Amino acid sequence: MTEIKAIFQESGALLSGHFKLTSGKHSGQYVQCARVLENPEITQKLVAKWVERLQGVPVDVVIGPAVGGIILSYELGRQLGKKAIFAEREGGKLTLRRTFAIEPGERVVVVEDVVTTGGSVLETMEVVKQAGGTVEAVCALVDRGSGFDPGTLYVPLLTIDIASYLPEECPYCREGLPLTAPGSRSLK
Repeated sequence: MTEIKAIFQESGALLSGHFKLTSGKHSGQYVQCARVLENPEITQKLVAKWVERLQGVPVDVVIGPAVGGIILSYELGRQLGKKAIFAEREGGKLTLRRTFAIEPGERVVVVEDVVTTGGSVLETMEVVKQAGGTVEAVCALVDRGSGFDPGTLYVPLLTIDIASYLPEECPYCREGLPLTAPGSRSLK
């Protein structure tokens, strides 16, 4: 865990400020996994740790929600020698597009960069279930200490307890600090 945290720190992926998260909550810290994933060698090394933990888990397909899960699903699929796809939003809802498909009975691993509330992971798991697949495991680079439980094998590489607040309870809003939304989804 210390080695992985050091990778995030050295990559400049652990940010401080006033951030609006994808969940709509606010936080004084943000994990910008793109800073880690821009380095293919580091990405390969981190994903190899998932491969170690997934030994014995049956896998046919790897899927991640766009945008954070695209690189990770590809790299895990590459290392496992399995199909790698991603779900993306259409009309505000995650779905399979681009002729991606999960066949009934296929065994799937869901990957995500950062889990705060687990909303994107749960949506992706629902995409898998609607297609007739079975979620065998969920992998995350970072779990923000939310206590998320997907109900299956869960493999976060780094768990960091980072406080987040409802906007009306946010101490950074009360201080008048400028709010930024660095995530991939535009939040109004």
